[in-house]
Amino acid sequence: MSTRVDPQMLFEIKEFGAANVEKCFNCGNCTAVCSMTSDADQFPRKIIRMAQLGLRDELLGSKELWLCYNCGQCSETCPQQADPGEYMASARRYAIASYDPTGLAKMLYTSPILSVIFLVILAAAIGLFFFQASAPMNMQTLRLFEFVPSEFLHNAGIIAGLLIVLAALAGMINMTSRTFKAFGYPKGTRFDWLGAARKAFGQEALGQSRYRKDCESSAVNKPWYVQKWFIHASVLWGFLGLFVVTALNYLLELLGVKSTGTWVPLWYPIRLLGTISGLFLLYGTSLSLLRRFRKDDTSYEKSTLSDWIFLTLMWLAGVTGFLLEVAVYLPPFAWSYWMLLAHLIVVGELLLLAPFTKFAHAIYRSIALYLWALEPLPEKEGVKSVSAAD
Repeated sequence: MSTRVDPQMLFEIKEFGAANVEKCFNCGNCTAVCSMTSDADQFPRKIIRMAQLGLRDELLGSKELWLCYNCGQCSETCPQQADPGEYMASARRYAIASYDPTGLAKMLYTSPILSVIFLVILAAAIGLFFFQASAPMNMQTLRLFEFVPSEFLHNAGIIAGLLIVLAALAGMINMTSRTFKAFGYPKGTRFDWLGAARKAFGQEALGQSRYRKDCESSAVNKPWYVQKWFIHASVLWGFLGLFVVTALNYLLELLGVKSTGTWVPLWYPIRLLGTISGLFLLYGTSLSLLRRFRKDDTSYEKSTLSDWIFLTLMWLAGVTGFLLEVAVYLPPFAWSYWMLLAHLIVVGELLLLAPFTKFAHAIYRSIALYLWALEPLPEKEGVKSVSAAD
């Protein structure tokens, strides 16, 4: 089978941030020190070599690309200062842009000025969209979530959600087809699909098992609550919790149980879950921003504009969400109406851009983790696989 080679590929990846990767002479030190590699999954050396040789299809179909958490150990010990950890992050940005058929992801990753202009225009468009549907402010008679009617919010959310799903599906299909082709599942082999889901999404994604046990092995002297695995997990848990709360609120309104934004005690289950999730989100994003600002270690030294934008939008979503929660328990103030509008702008921008920004790596990493967790089932007695029968 012929292999397509692209000699420009390395230079294209360098546009996404891998400034020093050409210094790599493939000594293998990065793979040797990485606690996440195995005989089956070897990186960063393998992924760097793909770029040097111009093996575009192999790189874009590699699940190893997404198994790295950029702990920074490889960059700290690289004898050539080629910064393999930053290269892996850049290669993931390159992959997200390659999976995206619209070209928007590439612009957001490689053109800072155009990115800022686009984000400002998008924020203004979202704000005008919701403001034109709002009711005149009247603090005597108008409840907070009557300013922008909850029914309008839900309908807009459903439409936006469909657009996001379609954009995400395009990238997921592109990534999955490339990975399946590169991974080359043996025909006729039976896999433990459910077991892989439990391991990948339960133990690894939600439990952060490899990140916690392997990546943080050098951080044993740090308290668990400031280790990178917990900061990363806090952002993930917070976002997922708030997503569940939003879905439950919508369901309760459809069933006529509770309208969005109505007063309930703080210990009301959905409100309590939302509060805890918001605290996790704020904790994780605040520490992530602080450590990037202070450049605490190698993995935080080279933050891109896309990193800052993603984390800032997540942090603003948490802050404005908490201010809205406080507003529900206070007498009506004009600021609460404007805070609702600001929250809608931030969340709208964050979600609409999800398939094109660093947010997307959560989707692709989940697919890669699932493929990583797949294990063949033992053959039943007397039953031969297709490949064995051939």
